[in-house]
Amino acid sequence: MKILVINGPNLNMLGIREPSVYGNSTYSDLCNLINDHAQNKGVEVEIYQSNHEGDLVDKIQNAYNKADGIVINPAAYTHTSVALLDALKAVAIPAVEVHISDVSKREDFRQISFVRSYCFATIAGHGFNGYLEAMDLLLGER
Repeated sequence: MKILVINGPNLNMLGIREPSVYGNSTYSDLCNLINDHAQNKGVEVEIYQSNHEGDLVDKIQNAYNKADGIVINPAAYTHTSVALLDALKAVAIPAVEVHISDVSKREDFRQISFVRSYCFATIAGHGFNGYLEAMDLLLGER
């Protein structure tokens, strides 16, 4: 099985950006955690991050017939991007939405998620472990 992990804008700034919300761990720490989990589960994982919406759309489209599942943290594009939703729908790959923070307890605009209507599950507020939970869901383990 191959899982594509997609991260949206500003996640490359983990450890620097709002540590009171996102913690002190870095993006590199997140990638290492995901890679270790994938290795322990015997699955192939590709991790991708971009601050550009079109790049994220391209990555989703390029996953067609290549990935078996997608873990996506669209970050700020969660609340604005119909394009990401349409790309997910186009490739029809099972997907789980992940957010490091509990977006339900944050600003009103963060309550809107366009990708949620496609994803079969959403995990929010579980920190970096939410990514591992999402991978396990795609593997049918939860």
